Amino acid sequence: MAAPTHRRPFRVRRRTAVVSVAAVAVAVLVVSLVVALRPGGEAGSVRADGTPVAADGRGSDAPTPSKPKQSSASPTDPTATASTASSSAAATATASPAARSSATQSSAGGAPGSAPRSGSDSAPLAGRIKPGVGYEGVATHYDAADGDGACTYGPSPDLMVAAMNTADYETSKACGAYLLVRAGGGASVTVRVTNECPAPCAAGQLDLSEQAFAKLAALSAGRIQITWSLLSPDTSDTVSIRYKTGSTRYWCGIQAIGHRNPLARLEVGTGGGWTSLTRTEYNYFLSPDGTGCGGPIRLTDIYGEQLTVDALAVRPDTVQQTGVQFARH
Repeated sequence: MAAPTHRRPFRVRRRTAVVSVAAVAVAVLVVSLVVALRPGGEAGSVRADGTPVAADGRGSDAPTPSKPKQSSASPTDPTATASTASSSAAATATASPAARSSATQSSAGGAPGSAPRSGSDSAPLAGRIKPGVGYEGVATHYDAADGDGACTYGPSPDLMVAAMNTADYETSKACGAYLLVRAGGGASVTVRVTNECPAPCAAGQLDLSEQAFAKLAALSAGRIQITWSLLSPDTSDTVSIRYKTGSTRYWCGIQAIGHRNPLARLEVGTGGGWTSLTRTEYNYFLSPDGTGCGGPIRLTDIYGEQLTVDALAVRPDTVQQTGVQFARH
């Protein structure tokens, strides 16, 4: 009885050992299969130095792609991604043209005799009338008398002047602009805008002085087709400043006269910076509370060029020379 009792436990221990060995073998096989079948887990797929290796053991020639930058929007949210892209495009499209042109102006300098550039790039502060653009319309004529008009420049010995239609007059933004006007037959004349032509003058229409109209056609024609464009003329004149009637240090109107290019802004120095004054339809810039009256003045043309004039005494109805002038374009 003792012998069978002794042999039975021995057989049990042997079966357990066999099962354990088999289990270890199966585990090793499973681990090997997992490693072998894992993507990128092939033997020799990566060298010690991290260089990708092809299946045949040769180094791969393909460059390692860099990790793309993450946007704030979730990459799994197509709506957010599209919104981000749209916002980025909109921000690019609405970049301040003024900022882009200011850099152009600084590098180009607007040297005299330079060819005009495209209107939107070369004249960031232009209104409806832009350089480098041809406009079509009709020309009529009027008796300009002494050359004065809505721009209130006063009498002028040069009667090659024009009245601009209300749309293009733009609350006196066109005042002082020089225009090259051409008729269908090839005749041309240069005029300066000193007046406004109200309705029924249409956009694009110029009402020329009789003297200017006569350079293009007989006065009897009355109305002719024309094209015209902005001009930055060659001139030896410099800009002048005039204070309006009734101006004092407590209220003033300021006007710039003789500027080569259309004027975009007139600012006055206040000690802490520059204050832009509001332009009237009669071509004066007003300071209703006296800000800057009698102080330095800064003029800016449509090309973004700025001229600074030292403080001038408040002398109503007196034309005061500055000795400065805008560059030719």
